[in-house]
Amino acid sequence: MKIIADLHIHSKYSRGCSRGLELPVIAQWCQRKGIDLVTTGDCTHPKWLESIKESLTEAEPGFYQLKDKSSKTRFIIGTEISCIYKQGDKCRRIHIVLLFPSIEAAEKVNQALIARGCNLKSDGRPIIGLSAKELAKLCWETDEKILVIPAHAWTPWFSIFGSKSGFDSIEECFEELSDKIYAIETGLSSDPPMNWRLSQLDKIFLVSNSDAHSPANLGREANVFDFPKNKFSYDGLLRILSERDKKSFLYTIEFFPEEGKYHIDGHADCGFSCLPAESIKNNNRCPKCGKSLILGVLNRVNALADRENVQPENFVAYKNIIPLQEIIATVYGVGKQSKKVIQKYLELTDKTNEFSILLDVDKIELNKLAGPELTTAIMKMRRGEVTIAAGYDGIYGKIELKLDKPKQNKLI
Repeated sequence: MKIIADLHIHSKYSRGCSRGLELPVIAQWCQRKGIDLVTTGDCTHPKWLESIKESLTEAEPGFYQLKDKSSKTRFIIGTEISCIYKQGDKCRRIHIVLLFPSIEAAEKVNQALIARGCNLKSDGRPIIGLSAKELAKLCWETDEKILVIPAHAWTPWFSIFGSKSGFDSIEECFEELSDKIYAIETGLSSDPPMNWRLSQLDKIFLVSNSDAHSPANLGREANVFDFPKNKFSYDGLLRILSERDKKSFLYTIEFFPEEGKYHIDGHADCGFSCLPAESIKNNNRCPKCGKSLILGVLNRVNALADRENVQPENFVAYKNIIPLQEIIATVYGVGKQSKKVIQKYLELTDKTNEFSILLDVDKIELNKLAGPELTTAIMKMRRGEVTIAAGYDGIYGKIELKLDKPKQNKLI
């Protein structure tokens, strides 16, 4: 049973997130995207948890659906928590994704966090003073089935390996609890080959999620699982990750990592970016103003890597994508938020879902569905025929298709 899962998103209760992130809207967009299983996100927030309880009912053990059954989308109870604390004379800022086997388990963890003085009302992604290890211990003392996954593992400011506040290994962060960390989230600015350069990560899975702050960004990264017959459940997901079942983890769906907003080094205020080798020559300072550069994910991977260009045995495959709206916008030479692009996107995803269009539909059928110009662009994306301007210091990179004759065509 092939399942596409996005295990890290947010709700309207997280700062900087769309007010449209309501459960029915999330479900509708998941169907357009081709996402079968999505986290609720933000279940630590009291009002969002109330909405979860009012709107969802259990469909399979640990997986939920809308009570009115208006969508086939399944939900898994989850959240992201920001742990800010001091360890080893350094301020640590670590974001953690939590996935729960039930609403009841989430409620118990919420109560335990409140008892520890954590303010869960402040944000959908709450900031707490517990360490990542203390949070994990609290979760597993409440329910040993809770999944603890370090979020966007390489982001400079808020991650387990971040250059500004992270650690050099999972063991340094979680100590004796490290063997229960079954996966890390690679984030938008890294891809599996970058992570393969660290032998310490051979023993865990690399997962990819959207961290969506709006419905349209759902599934910009995702995971594809093959659940054994009659095993589609939270326990089934836990088994795949904890047993490192590579046969059941088919592949991840990835941004081109250069599109992530922290891929290379730079200083956004000066519009300056560079590769790690040039940063070293500049003593990690901006040559325009002299201030410290924000060292990106590629730089941090280089610092921790213990091997080069290795493909581990029994690796999980991956596929790079460009979101469909961006492809439509490129083909027709207009902005991706333009009315014409959105109209065309909705027209196509009324017929089938985005992931099918980007990854699965063969060229002949794709031509019938989308027309020759879009088909050419999508096939180029599948072959990785792109031009790249890498992101840095909070600025998204630009990935453009190598189209022979860019046109300002009207959509029909």
